[in-house]
Amino acid sequence: MMTTSTKWPCVAAIGVGLAAALLVPQMAETHTLLNATIYTSLAIYALSMALIWGYGGILCFGQAAFFGLGAYAYAVAGINFGDSTFALPAAVLVPALFAAVLGYFVFYGRLTDVYFSVITLTVTLILYKLANSTAGEAYRIGEARLGGFNGMPDTPPLNLPFDPAQPLTPAQGFAVTIAALVACYVLCKWILSTPYGRAIVAVRENEVRAELLGHDARFIKLTVFVIGAAIAGLSGMLFATSVFVSPTVFSLANAAQVLIWVVVGGIGTLVGPILACGLLQALSAYLGKIGFIDPAVMLGLVLIGSVLLAPKGLLPMACGGFTQAKRRLRNARSAGLERSHAS
Repeated sequence: MMTTSTKWPCVAAIGVGLAAALLVPQMAETHTLLNATIYTSLAIYALSMALIWGYGGILCFGQAAFFGLGAYAYAVAGINFGDSTFALPAAVLVPALFAAVLGYFVFYGRLTDVYFSVITLTVTLILYKLANSTAGEAYRIGEARLGGFNGMPDTPPLNLPFDPAQPLTPAQGFAVTIAALVACYVLCKWILSTPYGRAIVAVRENEVRAELLGHDARFIKLTVFVIGAAIAGLSGMLFATSVFVSPTVFSLANAAQVLIWVVVGGIGTLVGPILACGLLQALSAYLGKIGFIDPAVMLGLVLIGSVLLAPKGLLPMACGGFTQAKRRLRNARSAGLERSHAS
């Protein structure tokens, strides 16, 4: 059972998602709708990092590895099966299994957080190099050519279940991506409301103390890492259907920007990184369009400003300001009542 503090955010998320899925396609042009779909898929990517870092305390520099594996797994499975119905679960299972193997050796090997961050970043760069080196006819999986640095421009679009002849329209694709974001958010909120979720936070706060209380810290960190990888794989798949698959999904820039979204939005929140992802992506697209400043430089400046001015993130700062304003209003009202009674 969800608590009240968990249930209402989920209800609000479902309401906002339903409104967006119904209204945005009616108001936006096709180009804008496709961009909104891309931003939403990246918001799921941000959510995966918000879960494992903000709540699990696992600073993963290589989340792009699972994002990219989801994209490539979908493209390969979709081309071979000719149907996105079977490719979708592959996009979730492949990165989850990869994370389970990698996480087992890292967490059960008792490697420290610094080594974990370096290993995940190294794995991402290896996959990036490998994906760039697969040009030519010899590099194929079944019917799917990996394409090397050119990527896989023939990535199949999403289609109706078990009906490859009926690809989804841009409006339907946007609705599916919104539904996936809401579902992942509700899943994360539900997980965190359970005893397992409280154990995740306990391990983040003090791993030794959590183990003394009977929790298996290694298993908890492994499972939340796998869940985060599965969500990242889903986001990679949705991103691939909106653009196409290329080695840039494993790039260092892709690995870094998700960290920036979480820091700017607020570590320890789920909504903050989602909002930061959308705002920063829209800002990057606008600056790239007008050519005023390089978007990468802008992201760096935003990160520095956030760390200096709002170290807890923009959402916690805004919520804290709202709480303080309510407290001051309540105190002022109480003081006014006391003066009126005194008079």
